[in-house]
Amino acid sequence: MVKHTIQGSTGTSSLLVGESIQNVSRYLPDSPVFIITDTVVANLYAHIFPAGQVISLGTGEQIKTLDTVASVFEQLITAGADRASFILGIGGGIVCDITGFIASTYMRGVPFGFVSTTLLAQVDASVGGKNGVNFGGYKNMVGVFNQPDFVICDLDLLISLPVAEVRCGMAEIVKHAAIEDARMFAYLEENASRAVDLDKTVIEKLVSDSVVIKAAVVNRDEKEHGERRKLNFGHTVGHAIEKTTGIPHGEAVSVGMAVAAAISEKRGLLTSEDAVRLTTLLANLGLPTIVDADPGQIVAALAKDKKKEKDVIHYVLLDAIGSCRIEEISIAELNASVRALV
Repeated sequence: MVKHTIQGSTGTSSLLVGESIQNVSRYLPDSPVFIITDTVVANLYAHIFPAGQVISLGTGEQIKTLDTVASVFEQLITAGADRASFILGIGGGIVCDITGFIASTYMRGVPFGFVSTTLLAQVDASVGGKNGVNFGGYKNMVGVFNQPDFVICDLDLLISLPVAEVRCGMAEIVKHAAIEDARMFAYLEENASRAVDLDKTVIEKLVSDSVVIKAAVVNRDEKEHGERRKLNFGHTVGHAIEKTTGIPHGEAVSVGMAVAAAISEKRGLLTSEDAVRLTTLLANLGLPTIVDADPGQIVAALAKDKKKEKDVIHYVLLDAIGSCRIEEISIAELNASVRALV
């Protein structure tokens, strides 16, 4: 097991890569525990959950709403959960996002932690203290910054994932390498097939490296006033594609990264060779770099992105593999780029 730490304004978060779900009780307080999970995870792993009342949700992005939050609040109140209680989310990114938001707002905040069961959650959603739900069909429009006490990344849980879910997690791993670590990117290029096959040595390195990158960025800019914005590489257009097409998050981000690389090349920041390296790696991981969608709908969604300020968006572009910058891009320029590339 490898331990990483985020020192946030709300407390210290321990990121435990390689720890087992069966050891989660070691990190829980001596107080009532309420477990939030989903039906798929409960069916697979409920027999090894720690002691506690289980609240099981449905699955899919459509449950990530304030209606779901209200339903869980009612169940917590009925069960007598109070400020001494601990809330544990066991699941993927949607469960972690909902759990963190609920724990951060129930009775003005109770302690919480995560056991991340998907690759996407282990390298992104459960790390960094962003918690929230969708509203009006717009991604993570309502939320808070609040650090979990701990995040357990049990790599053995990944073997139950469909290959499509593994690939979605790979998109976030590519993102981390592309913006911050050229050596990690090269390692991915050399080991793409082993990564998708969840080779233990490869996946442990990739998860740990991703957590190191994200933890370091969050430690420097927890609430996204500056540097943390670079973690949005591929996500601005990606979220708009996800909303308008319904394709999985990782696939949408993959297309978003391809769009961002093309804009970077067009602006003279990124060489054509590096742009091709990025799209080639995504393709080798089984991820899309183009999508059949209505550009007008994507642009309309971009205009309501929460990162928009007046008529510009803080957009992440690449200088090279392993190096990025944040520039203001007008909605008009994004409109032209999306219509040319989608």
